[in-house]
Amino acid sequence: MVRKYEILMVNGKERLIKPVPENNNTMLYYVSNEELFDILHTTHSSIGHGGRNRMVAEIKNKYCNVTKESIMLYLQLCSHCQKKSTNRKRGLVSKPILHNAFNSRAQVDLIDMKSQHFNDFRFIFCYQDHLTKFVILRPLKSKRAEEIAYNLLDIYTTYGAPAILQSDNGREFVNSTITELHNMWEDVKIVHGKPRHSQSQGSVELANRDVEDMLATWMAENNSRDWPSGLKFIQCQKNRALHSGQVRLGYVEELLKQMQETGLHDSKQNIEEVISPISEQQENMMDTDTNLRKCERCFIFLEADNESTNCMNCQRHEQIQNERHKSSECLKKQAKKMMTISNKKFTPLEVGTTVKVSIPDVDRARGSPRNLLAVITQVEDDLYKLGTENGIIKHLYTRSQIDPCKECFVDLVSVNTEKEITLREAAGFSSVTGSQGYKRCNCKLKCRTNKCICRLAGILCNSKCHNSMPCENK
Repeated sequence: MVRKYEILMVNGKERLIKPVPENNNTMLYYVSNEELFDILHTTHSSIGHGGRNRMVAEIKNKYCNVTKESIMLYLQLCSHCQKKSTNRKRGLVSKPILHNAFNSRAQVDLIDMKSQHFNDFRFIFCYQDHLTKFVILRPLKSKRAEEIAYNLLDIYTTYGAPAILQSDNGREFVNSTITELHNMWEDVKIVHGKPRHSQSQGSVELANRDVEDMLATWMAENNSRDWPSGLKFIQCQKNRALHSGQVRLGYVEELLKQMQETGLHDSKQNIEEVISPISEQQENMMDTDTNLRKCERCFIFLEADNESTNCMNCQRHEQIQNERHKSSECLKKQAKKMMTISNKKFTPLEVGTTVKVSIPDVDRARGSPRNLLAVITQVEDDLYKLGTENGIIKHLYTRSQIDPCKECFVDLVSVNTEKEITLREAAGFSSVTGSQGYKRCNCKLKCRTNKCICRLAGILCNSKCHNSMPCENK
């Protein structure tokens, strides 16, 4: 014991210190359990609420028995550190989308090509069926709602309208023109993902990345910047990939194969030489009734020695149905895998748990914390309703969007249940500096009354307000 401890009188009080070697004058104190919290709090405040490494470096210069575990435990008790801490990476969903039929749900998105515009085309319109991953690509000159509606109308009249159309919250998809278009199809339901949350559009976002990579390769191989012309080839290549929405060229593909084998060229005469034997064979089959029998489903004539009970059309139809069934089973298998990983990484939470919600940069001021502390007030179908002291947050959250805190920073009793607020409003209430401050008015009467948004909020008009109109609130 004597080798490990020494006693030093400090202000008439005995303190335990670590034995000081002869070549070192640094004196390290032993900390008792009663004063441990005060020392950690003082050190943490003196270094500006630094993290674990900064606290360890600061404490080891004066104390010798403060462990990293006690430092981490204190950091979990600091509400300011919880607000400014970074959240873990997302990438999983808590509720995958399942469908069993083709065209039951479709997703639509735009790819920005303004930096590589060609012939006034600046965007790529990407429409994808959620089950089969069948994509339709169209070049656009702008992302106005009218042009979006024109392409949707072309797809609906060709392939049929989906039961659910999912898009992001861009103006081009929430415009009244799109709404008027879907009034023609009353069974179509339009849904939008959460603002600034691309994970809700994960399937079409992955398709966008594949399209961009394939298009870049096509332009490099052909040494051409004409990407609008290459979209048809990219669409065909994408749909022939390893999924059930493959494009089959059918009779034309067989015809081209025969032409390549016989060394023929694409002249009209040579094509007729290939087609004519096929036509003569069909006519001979129709003339000899003794060698024919009818298909059991569509009553098309078959050869008598053919062992199959159905014709090629019926077999092709059965193959399509089998492929769609396989697509549905694979989608369910992938969803089960996603749920297993998600449940392992994000455990279910209970009502009353304090959680951290990440605040987007556009919803917070420069001096505001990154996270908002809230408490779970209600759980509905694995979706969580959150509450703060200033009100209930309007949107529902999944487990992958919130991080639980080990300590209770917000009580259910302190939640204001009579008022609903947005995340931006909640971030403004929790910040000392207020909201993000992006406000502007369009007043035309010199901003004299409180009808002016800026004047009502108690801020001066800026250069973005009402252009060059006269103003008395500057």
